[in-house]
Amino acid sequence: MNTVPHALTPQDSLVAVMVAVSASDETIRTSELLAIERTVNHLPVFADYDLDRVKTVSQIVFDLFAEEEGLDALFGLIRNTLPDRLHETAYALACDIAAADGTLRESELRLLEEIRYELNIDRLHAAAIERGARARHLPM
Repeated sequence: MNTVPHALTPQDSLVAVMVAVSASDETIRTSELLAIERTVNHLPVFADYDLDRVKTVSQIVFDLFAEEEGLDALFGLIRNTLPDRLHETAYALACDIAAADGTLRESELRLLEEIRYELNIDRLHAAAIERGARARHLPM
């Protein structure tokens, strides 16, 4: 595995989850990139986050996705740096990015399922988070 240029922060892990969902279908859409940027610019959890880190974290995700066991390595990094109290936040952000372009693709749904499992998100809580994301991203 490539070495990480700096230790990942909890915020980096949240960004990594969003980037991973966006990249899961091998196409990063503009609407998803804008949603990531908007999220980092506006949510309190990112209040002291350096926006320039998004590019670094994105490259880490892309490098890991190019490796055979990259997804497992990514989840290892996330589990090591993301406090339990932010697991539902990570899942909520992942759902928002997946829904940002108005279409949930099979690869995104599979990754969301994997995130639920890896972060031990209760199924009832996950359903509520998913419903909230769906409601926020409904077109007219």
